[in-house]
Amino acid sequence: MPYPHLFSPLEVGSLKLPNRIIMGSMHTGLEEQRGGFERLAAYFALRAAGGVGLMVTGGIAPNREGWTAPFAARMTHSGHVRKHRLITRAVHAEGGLIAMQILHAGRYGYHPLVVAPSAVKSPISPFKPRALSRRGVERTIRAFVRAAVLAKEADYDGVEIMGSEGYLINEFLVRRTNKRKDEWGGSYENRMRFPLEIVRRMREAVGKDFLLIFRLSMLDLVEGGSSWQEVVRLAKALEEAGVDILNTGIGWHEARIPTIATLVPRGFFSRITARLKPEVSIPLVATNRINKPEIAERILAEGEADLVSMARPLLADPNFAVKAKQGRSDEINTCIACNQACLDHVFERKIASCLVSPMACRETELILRKTTSPKRIAVVGGGPAGLAFAKTAAERGHEVHLYEASAALGGQFKLAMRIPGKEDYAETIRYFERQLDLLGVRVFLNHLVKEEDLAKAGYDEVVLATGTRARRPDIPGLDSPKVLTYEEVLSQDLRKKLGNRVALIGAGGIGVDVAEYIAHCPKDGVDEDVLFAETWGIDLTGQAAGGLVKPKVEPSKRRLYLLRRSEGKAGEGLGKTTGWIRRLRLRQLGVEFLQGVTYLKVDERGLHIRHKGEETVLEVDHIVLCAGQEPVLDLFQALQGAGVQIHLIGGVLRAKGLDAERAVREAVELALSR
Repeated sequence: MPYPHLFSPLEVGSLKLPNRIIMGSMHTGLEEQRGGFERLAAYFALRAAGGVGLMVTGGIAPNREGWTAPFAARMTHSGHVRKHRLITRAVHAEGGLIAMQILHAGRYGYHPLVVAPSAVKSPISPFKPRALSRRGVERTIRAFVRAAVLAKEADYDGVEIMGSEGYLINEFLVRRTNKRKDEWGGSYENRMRFPLEIVRRMREAVGKDFLLIFRLSMLDLVEGGSSWQEVVRLAKALEEAGVDILNTGIGWHEARIPTIATLVPRGFFSRITARLKPEVSIPLVATNRINKPEIAERILAEGEADLVSMARPLLADPNFAVKAKQGRSDEINTCIACNQACLDHVFERKIASCLVSPMACRETELILRKTTSPKRIAVVGGGPAGLAFAKTAAERGHEVHLYEASAALGGQFKLAMRIPGKEDYAETIRYFERQLDLLGVRVFLNHLVKEEDLAKAGYDEVVLATGTRARRPDIPGLDSPKVLTYEEVLSQDLRKKLGNRVALIGAGGIGVDVAEYIAHCPKDGVDEDVLFAETWGIDLTGQAAGGLVKPKVEPSKRRLYLLRRSEGKAGEGLGKTTGWIRRLRLRQLGVEFLQGVTYLKVDERGLHIRHKGEETVLEVDHIVLCAGQEPVLDLFQALQGAGVQIHLIGGVLRAKGLDAERAVREAVELALSR
């Protein structure tokens, strides 16, 4: 077996887990949709069939005050039990195990009924919480216990108590949010009483043969967070109170440190779990940025944890476990931690999905069936949209030929993978290349296909995924050798060849990416994990309360100007969960952001602009155009009237605000309709 530790069974209480993979909790938005539980049943059943050892649902509130948002999912009465049985029965029919997460949002709730230990407002919610009274605390404990009892009635195999990420239980634990003077505040003994009472009463109510998982915040990453001594003390008390498994929680939602974004080194936080390992005897779960079986195997083999939690990786590939077990890791559709279709969607009150796997959470809507009318289809363009269409169409039984003008597949992802922290984008290209090979798709590289080639080849349909090219704004002097497009800079890896003073025209997502690429100065011989910890101020020694130390930030050796015509912040269209990281990183690197700029001309002196009513010259060595894209329509225009059925997908269909998530989704939807 290729991963012996990952696929060794584990007995926990009365349950026998078939392997060490837990599908971590992640809200999908289906919990609140009409018919959503039927869709959730299909979603979880598919992953149970894919070999996951144990799954945990998205957060379910124990009462109305615990809602994450108005009318969010809760478990409070028998009607809820009936809905949840749809999930548990579907999972058990596939031989899987599933626990329900009980999550009380506390002051993070986005509604006017929010409560907390004290009336301390969260920086990420507009609603100031009401401080729970003593009776309120007791009612809340009873609500947690009732939710667990109802979960058992719904045939769940256990529950996970959400005690981390800055939600209610976590708020009771730290002085940052617990200002109480009664028996629920003050000393740590009093502050940890709330979670311990929940666990003790819950264990008594559900009995011994029901799994209790506690998600413990091992690293708060906020000022006034728990000390390591407090974390250990709570972990031991939770074990004594009846918890079966301790899951690792990392970072409050208000923390200004990345914890799950793609720039976080893979498996970075498993060392925190490892630190707790000698202190307790119950199984520990490592989590965050574990997206490949090799990483999971290393964590288990080195004794850092007993189980590994993967949420988004199992969103990206429901068959992750079975592929790894069968030695087919190269066939896994790897999560790239972009957050675009999962977390960003949930924060926007949309249904979650996955950029690299659009069928996620749409299992009852997007159904792949073999075609009864096979066609010969040409796909022109090997970017994400073209690759997704070719793969899906071939799975359905069509004969697919893919033409790519360059020497390698990947399109815009070939550029994205050069950005510091986006190296995982190469995994998506690897996945599609492997799938096309397995499916027998004929791939023609270095092939600039002509209209006559397609017209004469007798294709039933032609799918154009010819993508975009960098837009050249109307500015006098852009023919200067100082001026480069973002495509030239990234595709030719020109970082070292650029001068020490660079202006970037365009401050959208591309401008932000390219600014970081140019400003970045790789440090040879420096451990990636150490560098990440130092850059973001993460204490790996366990000495600092909350896990925070002063960051060691080195500005770029270059002077960079990031320019924008309109008012607003840099990367304004970036996702809520990642945009702040990119902007903060540019500030760390010393990139100067100018908004409301009018571009006048380029000459030998540099870039002439008008800013705040004054004309000035940015005396730069190079100017990089990041001012959006325009569709490459040459072939489409040439094919008009050729009698060929044509479809446009990806950037060639909509270049403005180029969106890989939309491009891949629309490509898959088109392939399923052919």
